[in-house]
Amino acid sequence: MGPSQQLIVPGRFERLTEIAAFITRAAREAGLNEDEVFHVEMAVDEACSNVIEHAYATQAGNIHLTCANPVAGQFEVVIRDSGQPFDPAEVPPPNVNTPPDPENLNEGGLGLYFMRKLMDEVRFEFVPGQGNTLTMIKRAKTD
Repeated sequence: MGPSQQLIVPGRFERLTEIAAFITRAAREAGLNEDEVFHVEMAVDEACSNVIEHAYATQAGNIHLTCANPVAGQFEVVIRDSGQPFDPAEVPPPNVNTPPDPENLNEGGLGLYFMRKLMDEVRFEFVPGQGNTLTMIKRAKTD
């Protein structure tokens, strides 16, 4: 249970590599195994890509990441942005039972689905004047 770590970067796709390195280091320091680290990396990459593509579609802004290990065996990532409001309830769930049709790919849904599958907890919040906050938690597997 160490101190929280923070990273603030402009919300641009070319910063995803820097975000991934930050997340990887923090997750390893928190004691996650390599599979768990990979799951966190994938979920954070998807979340930050969504912020860049959707929240900051019409305006520039920063992505604020905070990583913490609030209790032993639990890794928490908080992603904040000041972009367009996001309500996950407005995104229809994807149909994961049929193969995707490349001619009719629906925008949205799969990213949220994967984030929820990869992480143990995923919570969204929007506060007017403060922006969007996404909190994701990964629990280390115990043998």
